Amino acid sequence: MSGIELAAHRLDGADRMEANTSFIPLSDPDITFAELSAVETILCSPQISNGSVTEAFEHAFAAYLGRKYAVAVSSGTIGLVLALKAVGIGPGQEVIASPYSLRETVHAIGLAGARAVFADIDYWSGTLVPDKAEERITAHTRAIVAGNPNGHPAPWSELRAIAQRHHLALLEDSTEAIGSRYKGELVGRFGDLAVFDFAQPLALSCGEGAMVVTDDIDIAVGLRRYRAHRLDERSSVIVGAAAPYQAGMSDLTAALGLAQLKRLDEILERRRLVEQLYNAHMQSFEGIKPPYVGPHVTEVNWLLYLVHLGTRFTRSGRDAIVDDLRVAQIEAVAYSHPLHLQRHYFELGYRRGDFLVAEKIADRALALPFHTHLTNDRIEFIVEAVKDASINVGAGAAIY
Repeated sequence: MSGIELAAHRLDGADRMEANTSFIPLSDPDITFAELSAVETILCSPQISNGSVTEAFEHAFAAYLGRKYAVAVSSGTIGLVLALKAVGIGPGQEVIASPYSLRETVHAIGLAGARAVFADIDYWSGTLVPDKAEERITAHTRAIVAGNPNGHPAPWSELRAIAQRHHLALLEDSTEAIGSRYKGELVGRFGDLAVFDFAQPLALSCGEGAMVVTDDIDIAVGLRRYRAHRLDERSSVIVGAAAPYQAGMSDLTAALGLAQLKRLDEILERRRLVEQLYNAHMQSFEGIKPPYVGPHVTEVNWLLYLVHLGTRFTRSGRDAIVDDLRVAQIEAVAYSHPLHLQRHYFELGYRRGDFLVAEKIADRALALPFHTHLTNDRIEFIVEAVKDASINVGAGAAIY
């Protein structure tokens, strides 16, 4: 039995196992024979670490977005660290960011030696509010890092205007939003740099890894120097001026990512069909509204199916629903625990009540399974389980 046949056999076995149990995972990558074949080819080659396949993935990803340069790295967080370093941000400087996300990529600000200065978010979209971000700018501010939370694009035109007005770098955290569009343009095209992540539950998933994109050749060169040094560069005085993080991507990971990128439109379309099934079944909740899509947002490709519970729910009630779903063999999670409430930022002076909108949304945001392997029957089962769990915690059908 060849490697690809063995892998296919194991996948079939996994499918049979899932059919024999009721467990529904939060995410489940869309893997086909194309991905299996690509990985097998690399495993049978003499090069599985960073090499020509990684370079091919970089070129293909840059072309997909219409950016000039793409630099493959080991994770979204390390990608943002390298991006901050590449634009000269470090100790003594401040970066405006949102405290609300699943990925928590903006930990990179502190890891780069700068201080994260949080601003509150929009109640409906969860994105950084431009006016609130501008209010937080000081003489020490050097950049704005804005995200596309759960796939919903930020108001990039307003954020770009603020960045230009104050001579700040604008960094785009697109680690949750591949394929979404703002004013007809793909996310990843609006910042001086943009960071994408390829770990689950992203539509394009290759285990781990990320990509930083830019149109600035100097920034691209800086990213590569901070990422890693090739063997033939180690004696270079210029390259050796920056200590590398050894944060490259392997050809094995890149092969999987490249195969997924070629199928991305297909994967996103299948995920949209799952979203439509969820929306149809969610109508059984009294007063349910479809997921919000803001002005000028052309297309949203959700990271997870996010349900916002009504105000009669508490955070503990939401957590009780997660526990009840776990008993029902459904994996669900709280979408975000705001960064300013985590211990590291608490020690920087942040407290509960500082960002009321982020806290209110985060306390009641419930992320449900979202992937291409969900059937209509399973989605119906998930929605009914959520409905039963909401009654069990004493809040009834209080979803808005």
